[in-house]
Amino acid sequence: AAQKADLSGDGSAATINHSLTLLQRLQELLQNGNGSDTVLRVRTAASDEAKVFHTHQLLLSLQSEVFESLLRNQSVVTLHEPPETAALFEKFIRYLYCGGVSILLHQAIPMHQLASKYRVWGLQRGVTDYMKTHLASESSQGHVVGWYHYAVRIGDAALQESCLQFLAWNLSAVLGSAEWGSVSVELLLLLLERSDLVLHSELELYTAVESWLSRRQPEEPVAARVLRAIRYPMIAPSQLFRLQAQSPVLARHHGAVQDLLFQAFQFHAASPLHFAKYFDVNCSMFLPRNYLAPSWGSQWVINNPARDDRSTSFQTQLGPSSHDAGKRVTWNVLFSPRWLPVSLRPVYSDSVSSAVQPARIEDGRPRLVITPAMSSPDFAGVSFQKTVLVGVRQQGRVLVKHAYSFHQSSDEAADFLAHADLQKRTSEYLIDNSLHLHIIIKPVYHSLIKVKK
Repeated sequence: AAQKADLSGDGSAATINHSLTLLQRLQELLQNGNGSDTVLRVRTAASDEAKVFHTHQLLLSLQSEVFESLLRNQSVVTLHEPPETAALFEKFIRYLYCGGVSILLHQAIPMHQLASKYRVWGLQRGVTDYMKTHLASESSQGHVVGWYHYAVRIGDAALQESCLQFLAWNLSAVLGSAEWGSVSVELLLLLLERSDLVLHSELELYTAVESWLSRRQPEEPVAARVLRAIRYPMIAPSQLFRLQAQSPVLARHHGAVQDLLFQAFQFHAASPLHFAKYFDVNCSMFLPRNYLAPSWGSQWVINNPARDDRSTSFQTQLGPSSHDAGKRVTWNVLFSPRWLPVSLRPVYSDSVSSAVQPARIEDGRPRLVITPAMSSPDFAGVSFQKTVLVGVRQQGRVLVKHAYSFHQSSDEAADFLAHADLQKRTSEYLIDNSLHLHIIIKPVYHSLIKVKK
C-alpha cells in the first residue's frame, strides 16, 4: 500500500527489480559456502560417508522451524536420512535459499517427506499440487497407485481422493500397467465397490482381478471379499460358463462365489420384472458401472463445439439381462454450445424503455440433452442413468478428467461443462479444437412388487 501511495502521485515513478540478481547471489552463497556459519552432515544407513553442506543459519531458520530449533545452540548438525531423501537433500537445501526446485515424478514422495519432516510448508503444498496435476503423466512403472498409498499413510485426504478419482475414471489404463500388481487390498476393495469405474466391461475387471489374485495369493477371506465384489450379473452367461470352465482362480475359490454365480444365471434367464419380485435388484450387484463397450453407449466427437448446435443418435441394449439382449433403445442427443437459462433470456414488453437488453452469446452455457426416441412397455421397471465422459489430453495421453452424471428423472446434467470455455482453442476440455465425449446409458432395474420369501 505504501509503495502504491509513493507511485500514485508521480507519473515518472518506476519499480527497480533486481530480485533475480539476489536469487543468483543466494545460489552462489550456497554453492561457495561464503560466510557459512552452519554445517549440515547428512548420513544414510547404507553408507559410511556423509554429505556435507556449508549453510547459513539465518536462511535455514527463516524457512524451517525445525532448523531454527536444531541450530539454536549448535553449528554442526548430523542428520540421518534414508537413501531416497538423502539423494534429494541438495535440491531441498537449494529450495530453502532460492524458493524454487524442479522435481521428477519419482522424486515427488521423497521431496514431500523432506518438506514435511522439516516443516517447510510452502514446499509441502507445492509438491502436493504437483502430484495432483501430474496424475496423468506417463511413467514406466506408473505412480498414481504409489501416490495414493503415500497419501493414506500421511493422512492427506485431498490427495488421496484425487488419486482415487483418477484411478476410477482411467482404470483400463492402470489394469494393463506394472502398477496394478502394487495395488493394496484396501485400495482394490475401494475401487471394486465403486459404480463410477470406467472400463470396457465387467469381464475386463474380472480378468484384472484374477491376475491380481494370482500374483498376490492373499488369504482365503481376502480372496473371497475381492471375488464377491465382482458384479457377475453384468457378465453374459456364455462368458460366465467359460470362466467356470477355464479360470483357475474361480475353480480355487468357487465356494466363495457359488451363490453369486447361481444368482447371475437366474438374472439372465428370467424376465427382469419376474426376477425383481423375488430378489432385491436395488443393490450394487445389479447396477452397471461405466462400461465403454458399444452396447452401453457411444463416442461422439464434436468438431468446433463453440460453433452451433449438433445432434446425433445411437442405440443401446435395453438392459444387462440376457432376457433383454435383443431389445434396443434408440437415443437422440442434442448439444448446444450457447444455451441460455430462462433467467438470462430476453424479456420483451409493450414499452420500449422497459424491454430487457438481449442477452449476449457469451452468457450462454453448453447444454447436452439425451432422450429416448421411443417409449415401450419394456421400459416398465427400468430407469436409465446417463453418464457423459469428457476426454482430455494430458501429458500426451487422452484420459478422462471430467464426468457428468444425470439424475434418473432428468434428460440433462445441470452442471454439464459449466466451467468450460469452448471459445478457447487451448481449453483443457478440447482436443485439437474438438470435444471428445463418451455417452454411457446405464439401465437400472427396480423392484415393483415385493413378494414374501
